[in-house]
Amino acid sequence: MFLRTVTTAATLLAMGVTASLAQDPIEERQQIMKDNGQAMRVLVPMARGQADYDAEAALAAFVSIRDDAARFGELFPEGTETGGDTRAKPEIWTDREGFDAAVAAFVEDAEAAVAAAPADLDAFRPVFGAMAENCGDCHEVYQVPEN
Repeated sequence: MFLRTVTTAATLLAMGVTASLAQDPIEERQQIMKDNGQAMRVLVPMARGQADYDAEAALAAFVSIRDDAARFGELFPEGTETGGDTRAKPEIWTDREGFDAAVAAFVEDAEAAVAAAPADLDAFRPVFGAMAENCGDCHEVYQVPEN
Protein backbone atom coordinates (compact mmCIF):
# COMPACT_ATOMS: atom_id res chain seq x y z
CA MET A 1 0.00 0.00 0.00
CA PHE A 2 2.82 2.40 0.89
CA LEU A 3 4.62 1.73 -2.40
CA ARG A 4 1.41 2.34 -4.34
CA THR A 5 0.87 5.65 -2.52
CA VAL A 6 4.46 6.76 -3.15
CA THR A 7 4.24 5.71 -6.81
CA THR A 8 0.97 7.57 -7.27
CA ALA A 9 2.33 10.69 -5.58
CA ALA A 10 5.50 10.61 -7.70
CA THR A 11 3.48 10.17 -10.87
CA LEU A 12 1.21 13.08 -10.03
CA LEU A 13 4.19 15.25 -9.16
CA ALA A 14 5.91 14.38 -12.43
CA MET A 15 2.72 15.13 -14.36
CA GLY A 16 2.47 18.51 -12.67
CA VAL A 17 6.10 19.35 -13.34
CA THR A 18 5.82 18.25 -16.96
CA ALA A 19 2.63 20.25 -17.48
CA SER A 20 4.28 23.38 -16.13
CA LEU A 21 7.16 22.99 -18.59
CA ALA A 22 4.93 22.51 -21.64
CA GLN A 23 5.90 25.91 -23.03
CA ASP A 24 9.58 24.97 -23.41
CA PRO A 25 10.29 21.74 -25.31
CA ILE A 26 13.94 21.66 -24.19
CA GLU A 27 13.01 21.84 -20.51
CA GLU A 28 10.19 19.36 -21.00
CA ARG A 29 12.37 16.77 -22.73
CA GLN A 30 15.04 17.23 -20.05
CA GLN A 31 12.42 16.62 -17.37
CA ILE A 32 11.22 13.52 -19.19
CA MET A 33 14.78 12.22 -19.32
CA LYS A 34 15.11 12.82 -15.56
CA ASP A 35 11.82 11.00 -14.99
CA ASN A 36 13.01 8.10 -17.13
CA GLY A 37 16.26 8.07 -15.16
CA GLN A 38 14.26 7.72 -11.95
CA ALA A 39 12.29 4.84 -13.44
CA MET A 40 15.51 3.15 -14.57
CA ARG A 41 16.87 3.45 -11.02
CA VAL A 42 13.98 1.19 -10.01
CA LEU A 43 14.40 -1.26 -12.91
CA VAL A 44 18.17 -1.67 -13.29
CA PRO A 45 18.89 -3.03 -9.79
CA MET A 46 16.14 -5.62 -10.26
CA ALA A 47 17.55 -6.63 -13.65
CA ARG A 48 21.03 -6.98 -12.17
CA GLY A 49 19.82 -8.97 -9.17
CA GLN A 50 20.85 -6.17 -6.82
CA ALA A 51 17.28 -5.71 -5.59
CA ASP A 52 14.39 -8.10 -5.13
CA TYR A 53 12.01 -8.20 -8.07
CA ASP A 54 8.87 -6.17 -7.36
CA ALA A 55 6.29 -6.65 -10.12
CA GLU A 56 4.21 -3.66 -9.00
CA ALA A 57 7.18 -1.28 -8.92
CA ALA A 58 8.45 -2.59 -12.27
CA LEU A 59 5.08 -2.08 -13.92
CA ALA A 60 4.76 1.44 -12.50
CA ALA A 61 8.23 2.29 -13.88
CA PHE A 62 7.35 0.80 -17.28
CA VAL A 63 4.10 2.80 -17.37
CA SER A 64 5.95 6.01 -16.54
CA ILE A 65 8.51 5.40 -19.29
CA ARG A 66 5.83 4.42 -21.81
CA ASP A 67 3.75 7.51 -21.12
CA ASP A 68 6.77 9.80 -21.48
CA ALA A 69 8.11 7.96 -24.54
CA ALA A 70 4.84 8.43 -26.40
CA ARG A 71 5.38 12.21 -26.36
CA PHE A 72 9.14 12.31 -26.69
CA GLY A 73 9.49 12.68 -30.45
CA GLU A 74 7.37 15.83 -30.56
CA LEU A 75 9.70 17.58 -28.10
CA PHE A 76 12.44 18.11 -30.71
CA PRO A 77 10.90 20.67 -33.06
CA GLU A 78 12.99 22.72 -35.46
CA GLY A 79 14.56 25.62 -33.60
CA THR A 80 15.40 23.66 -30.43
CA GLU A 81 18.78 22.43 -31.63
CA THR A 82 20.58 24.74 -29.22
CA GLY A 83 19.90 26.55 -25.98
CA GLY A 84 18.71 25.43 -22.58
CA ASP A 85 21.86 23.38 -21.98
CA THR A 86 20.55 20.80 -24.43
CA ARG A 87 22.64 17.70 -25.00
CA ALA A 88 20.74 16.84 -28.16
CA LYS A 89 23.05 16.07 -31.07
CA PRO A 90 22.48 17.75 -34.46
CA GLU A 91 21.78 14.28 -35.90
CA ILE A 92 18.26 14.51 -34.45
CA TRP A 93 17.49 17.13 -37.07
CA THR A 94 19.86 16.04 -39.86
CA ASP A 95 18.68 12.41 -39.61
CA ARG A 96 15.09 13.01 -38.57
CA GLU A 97 13.89 9.78 -40.15
CA GLY A 98 16.42 7.76 -38.15
CA PHE A 99 15.60 9.62 -34.94
CA ASP A 100 11.87 9.12 -35.41
CA ALA A 101 12.46 5.41 -36.06
CA ALA A 102 14.56 5.14 -32.88
CA VAL A 103 11.85 6.85 -30.84
CA ALA A 104 9.17 4.59 -32.39
CA ALA A 105 11.19 1.48 -31.50
CA PHE A 106 11.59 2.72 -27.92
CA VAL A 107 7.86 3.44 -27.64
CA GLU A 108 7.07 -0.02 -29.02
CA ASP A 109 9.37 -1.71 -26.50
CA ALA A 110 7.98 0.37 -23.62
CA GLU A 111 4.44 -0.55 -24.66
CA ALA A 112 5.43 -4.22 -24.87
CA ALA A 113 6.91 -4.06 -21.37
CA VAL A 114 3.68 -2.61 -19.98
CA ALA A 115 1.55 -5.15 -21.87
CA ALA A 116 3.72 -8.00 -20.60
CA ALA A 117 3.27 -6.87 -16.98
CA PRO A 118 6.01 -9.32 -15.99
CA ALA A 119 5.08 -11.22 -12.86
CA ASP A 120 8.56 -12.54 -12.16
CA LEU A 121 12.20 -11.82 -12.88
CA ASP A 122 12.41 -14.35 -15.72
CA ALA A 123 9.58 -12.59 -17.56
CA PHE A 124 10.93 -9.15 -16.68
CA ARG A 125 14.48 -9.41 -17.95
CA PRO A 126 13.75 -9.86 -21.70
CA VAL A 127 11.24 -6.98 -21.94
CA PHE A 128 13.45 -4.75 -19.83
CA GLY A 129 16.50 -5.69 -21.88
CA ALA A 130 14.87 -4.79 -25.19
CA MET A 131 13.67 -1.45 -23.89
CA ALA A 132 16.97 -0.60 -22.21
CA GLU A 133 18.94 -1.50 -25.35
CA ASN A 134 16.86 0.91 -27.45
CA CYS A 135 17.28 3.56 -24.78
CA GLY A 136 21.05 3.18 -24.82
CA ASP A 137 21.30 3.04 -28.63
CA CYS A 138 19.37 6.29 -28.96
CA HIS A 139 21.56 8.02 -26.37
CA GLU A 140 24.69 6.88 -28.17
CA VAL A 141 23.59 8.26 -31.53
CA TYR A 142 21.49 11.29 -30.57
CA GLN A 143 22.75 12.59 -27.21
CA VAL A 144 26.02 14.31 -26.36
CA PRO A 145 27.66 12.45 -23.45
CA GLU A 146 27.91 14.17 -20.09
CA ASN A 147 31.30 15.66 -19.29
